[in-house]
Amino acid sequence: MKQEFRLPDLGEGLTEAEVVTWHVKPGDAVALNQTLAEVETAKAVVELPSPYEGSVAQLHVGEGRPSPSVPR
Repeated sequence: MKQEFRLPDLGEGLTEAEVVTWHVKPGDAVALNQTLAEVETAKAVVELPSPYEGSVAQLHVGEGRPSPSVPR
């Protein structure tokens, strides 16, 4: 079953972040809580853990590109 992982709520009213580094690529197997990427907000660089176990099908945002969070 495919799961889509969207940028989670990073707190403090932040609505977007820039992908600094991907730690995975399409086809990689990932474990629950494995770091998928590092993103930079206006306040900090944050590691994003995987909320799922499985494999990466696609990366929707490239490094150095902004990634909007899920609308509230």
